[in-house]
Amino acid sequence: MKDRLRLAAPCGLYCGACGIYAAHRDNDQKLKEKLAAVYGLNSEDIRCEGCLSESDHVFFYCRVCAIKNCTREKGFEGCYQCTEFPCKIIDDFPVPVGKKVMLRSVPAWRELGTEKWMDEEERRYSCPHCGGKLFRGAKRCRTCKEAVEMD
Repeated sequence: MKDRLRLAAPCGLYCGACGIYAAHRDNDQKLKEKLAAVYGLNSEDIRCEGCLSESDHVFFYCRVCAIKNCTREKGFEGCYQCTEFPCKIIDDFPVPVGKKVMLRSVPAWRELGTEKWMDEEERRYSCPHCGGKLFRGAKRCRTCKEAVEMD
């Protein structure tokens, strides 16, 4: 469970559904190049072992995340423990699909607890056609190419 906990990002964006994490985990150079173009980075910068990994194994933008810093300052594992959720940091989150997922995910985490919440996120991000792993915001399964409706 401890290794799995590094995927429980404090903001509620489960790292197991993150394209950056998957590209690094699978050493998928094509996906790394696609994501690098989106983020304005080099493909070698597309690496992450989960938000709560050692800091040099966390994606660049997640290392400097205001949400992660806020939860640390408050001594929380995640936003699910905060009575101020959703706050200005969440309201101002720059990625619309991320904000939408947080608003759905954090209350579920609060209700289910960490382990069950992670199980539910894994189920949610599985292709209903083939069972392949999906990324947050996916429109099509990378395995079977079927259209999916996510987030």
